[in-house]
Amino acid sequence: MYICYIIVAIVLAAVLVMSGRGKLVKDQRITESLTKVGVPTSWFPYLATAELAGALGLIVGIFVAPLGIAAAIGIILYFVGAVTTHVRASDTKGGLSVPGPLLVLGIVALVLRLMA
Repeated sequence: MYICYIIVAIVLAAVLVMSGRGKLVKDQRITESLTKVGVPTSWFPYLATAELAGALGLIVGIFVAPLGIAAAIGIILYFVGAVTTHVRASDTKGGLSVPGPLLVLGIVALVLRLMA
């Protein structure tokens, strides 16, 4: 299970870094998607920081289990919020295609880290 966690942690961390970067540079696709559901652009640096912290926590969590567990829990909470935001804005068709799978991947990371 430990090797599976390493793989999931690296993949999820890479996606989180790309997403965080997209928010910091205000990538057009990300900006449109988030402003459509009511997220102000002034929140982007905070959301990016949360994603980058989660990515770092997952990677360090490979070596320090409690940090990996905490990071996975934080990522799960982050994406529960993202899914909730899209659902409340009635953006359930294409809007859940990113946060939904990342929520599941966060849950997988947590379960694998707990089992390792």
